[in-house]
Amino acid sequence: MLPNIPFLKNKNREDQSKVFSPSRRDFLKFGSLATGGLFLGISFQCSGPKGETVTFAPNVYISINSDNEVTLVAHRSEMGTGIRTTLPQIMADELGADWSKIKIIQAEGDEEKYGNQNTDGSFSVRMFYEPMRKAGATARHMLIAAAAADWGVDASECDTENGMVVHAGNGKKLSFGDLASKLKDAPLPDPERVVLKDFSKLKLIGTDVAIYDVNDIASGKAVFGADVNLPNMKIAVVKRTPVIGATVISYNDEKALAVPGVEQVVKIEGSGFPPGLDKALEGVAVIATNTWAAIKGREALEVEWDLGENQNYNSGQQLAEMLESTKGKGKVRRERGDFDTAGRSASKTLERTYEAPFYAHATIEPPAAIADVKEDGSCEVWAPSQHPQWARGAVAAALGVEIANVKVNVTLLGGGFGRKSKPDFVVEAALLSKAAKAPVRVQWTREDDLHFDFFHSHSAQRINATLDSSGALTGWNHHTVFPAIGATGSKEELHPSDGEMGLGCVDFPFDVPNIRIESHESTGNTRVGWLRSVSNIHHAFAIHAMMDEIAEARGKDPIENALELLGEDRDITFQSEMVGGEYGNYGEKIEDYPWNTGRMKNVIRTVAEKSNWTANKAAGKIMGFAAHKSFLTYVGCVVVLEKGSDGKTIISDVYYAVDCGIAVNTDRIRSQFEGGSQFATSLATTSAITFEKGQVQQNNFDTYQIIRMPASPKTIHVHIIESQIKPTGVGEPPVPPFIPALANAMYQMNGQRIYKLPFTI
Repeated sequence: MLPNIPFLKNKNREDQSKVFSPSRRDFLKFGSLATGGLFLGISFQCSGPKGETVTFAPNVYISINSDNEVTLVAHRSEMGTGIRTTLPQIMADELGADWSKIKIIQAEGDEEKYGNQNTDGSFSVRMFYEPMRKAGATARHMLIAAAAADWGVDASECDTENGMVVHAGNGKKLSFGDLASKLKDAPLPDPERVVLKDFSKLKLIGTDVAIYDVNDIASGKAVFGADVNLPNMKIAVVKRTPVIGATVISYNDEKALAVPGVEQVVKIEGSGFPPGLDKALEGVAVIATNTWAAIKGREALEVEWDLGENQNYNSGQQLAEMLESTKGKGKVRRERGDFDTAGRSASKTLERTYEAPFYAHATIEPPAAIADVKEDGSCEVWAPSQHPQWARGAVAAALGVEIANVKVNVTLLGGGFGRKSKPDFVVEAALLSKAAKAPVRVQWTREDDLHFDFFHSHSAQRINATLDSSGALTGWNHHTVFPAIGATGSKEELHPSDGEMGLGCVDFPFDVPNIRIESHESTGNTRVGWLRSVSNIHHAFAIHAMMDEIAEARGKDPIENALELLGEDRDITFQSEMVGGEYGNYGEKIEDYPWNTGRMKNVIRTVAEKSNWTANKAAGKIMGFAAHKSFLTYVGCVVVLEKGSDGKTIISDVYYAVDCGIAVNTDRIRSQFEGGSQFATSLATTSAITFEKGQVQQNNFDTYQIIRMPASPKTIHVHIIESQIKPTGVGEPPVPPFIPALANAMYQMNGQRIYKLPFTI
């Protein structure tokens, strides 16, 4: 069973958020905020299973005290995306607060208090944009009412600005702090009377705001997972199963215990095979007084393994078998028209295959978690978790305690990319703390991180495209095969889920009369999970590399070709052409977030203009193009290549045009696209995980490389489309179009098409 991941399950949520006054008990829970001023909570009511209403207690608390300080309890995890900044920015703008007076406190993982805390799937801003504005507007309404009463004027004559309530006529001002004590017992306004600001009056939304944690990060004060230190804390490293599904036959800990500082050796019972998404792997842990002693103790540990059913697994062999399978008929997932007829009548057929490897997340901060299991069985955790509620439930299940007895504190994350939503490393810490009867920090090394990741699946694809005598694209047949994420939890999951197929495959937007999209069976032989942009990575590579070939076959410029094939401006729903499944639309209702060809054509035209595509191509510049929609955001991308003075190829420029609806924090959006192009360069040119005899062959950044500075894109231009449409995600959309744009540029440079990742520049 997959967890509640927005892009894998269609939640069809309805925003029924409400602002309320917390109880006295809630005041006591956040005593540092309860200073006699305004204290508000937000609850979210979303449609749950079978349509019943699920009501959560406050997700977020807002406090305004007599010092004019506005505090927000942030319930999402910060991993560099700036979400701890962006959500408060929304609330502060609607409130009219002084941004320099904003204070943010990180929430613990607790579904009853905070609702959905899963920081994954580029979901946070689009989910909480409206509720944050409602909360800010409610507080603003109350402040204005208090000031108007004090001055004896009508509230309509007043507004808020920079932490002050201002009277438009006589210029009188009162700070939020001056009014806070008057609001302690003030009733909440009728929600129907609370009106959001006109968009033109917003001053923070749509601007650059530096991330809240930047000074602490730069000065070394920021607390990441491995920075937490508790009294009497032990350090543990684990010798995990070398092959997923292997079990311990026996172990000898004599030499390990002889290492100075090693105190205990503990066996961890694994979950077997398949391993699951939230269970600890089988292994033997060394618990010591310090990290070095724990690592040296692990090296001295002698373990005999039963390597199990995956001991002969070879990823290269499986990839070849998957590619062969695409020659046959697969499970039809989407169908329009009759592709067989199109094939028989075609004047020209293009048939191409595409391959991509396993990828590791390779976050700069390897997993680390601290747990403290008390004598009464309760447990407190500190972890860099993207999904603290899932971690809380997994720990409770592993310890056999009620979930109420587990508290999860969220630290900053040194990168996440989806890896740190899985709580296996947190479970390890809890189990070992219970065994040690002391707080324990489980520390993963880089080697651990690469060997025992939840990898992005390797994949094989075959695309057949048919053209008629006039050069029109008449047919599209896309075969895709890759181990499904669900296979990590069930051997029965042999095909990608509807959610995975909806990540850049069945949502093929081009106006082709005959479309057939098929998936093929594959088995899971290791742990797979979601990695930044998920299945869009390999699907976008194949589709947009093929579209570049189609443009050449039709004698058209690639941008002209894309604009023509998108057809007239329209909304596409896809559902009527789905075969035995559903189009997930990243968990959103298609009528709320339709696939609009007009918006895609706009980003294509914009990136063509900003990159000076036509003139630069005519002048002989080496340029590649792709445009892709993922996580509800439309992105056009142009990559420019040049030869350096040393004769080596360099990525001189990357141009992005981005339509993400309302652009809340433009600094963070640009940063996500700048970082996303670096991330995608690694996936395209240097990174690959391979398995032999069931074991990962890469050990560290020498063999699993991420892009180094000399090979990184030199200049990245990010052009954000102005919009007042609902905001969408920006963390993942930079990656999918970059890889095919780079591959298409490489073809322009050397005349060789690229069909396999990674490739060499």
